[in-house]
Amino acid sequence: MDRDIDLLNYLPPILHEVKEYQVLSNVEKREIDDIISAINQLKDDQFISTSSSNGVQRREKIMNITPKGADTLEDRKFRILVRMNEQLPNTLRTLTRQLVNLCGEDGYSLVLDHNNYKLKVRIALTAKSNFQDVGNLLNRIVPANLIIDLSLLYNQHITLAKYTHSQLAAYTHEQLRNEVLT
Repeated sequence: MDRDIDLLNYLPPILHEVKEYQVLSNVEKREIDDIISAINQLKDDQFISTSSSNGVQRREKIMNITPKGADTLEDRKFRILVRMNEQLPNTLRTLTRQLVNLCGEDGYSLVLDHNNYKLKVRIALTAKSNFQDVGNLLNRIVPANLIIDLSLLYNQHITLAKYTHSQLAAYTHEQLRNEVLT
């Protein structure tokens, strides 16, 4: 909503040629442009997708979210959206939907052992960067009577079987276990 405001038009025509009024209107125009810009930014900050760094920071403070050092603005917005989507009732279907949002369709496995009151969640290596966020999510929404078993879904023999020995020799054992192989 940028519009060019000519403040001289608000004055009587006889004052348009007075140098002091021209200078004054130019100075005031800059101030008004700054105010309009701030108003537009406040409007944008009402929505997470268009929010500025200040708007995101304000929401993080309200929601008690601590941003990570390497987070981009988009990562921070995504974390806020995930937190906002944590709605009651917390069902297995709701948890599944939230895990899909965090890790992707194939980025996790979820098993609920009713008899032993255990919730087993494995995060795929492709979604490893969201491991802590998943842990925080589970701690907030999983009922207290369930034991949370959360870990990474490391590469297994079935994943590595499609590679030749010489291809695998290029990696360390740690890389073969903990990294996404291309």
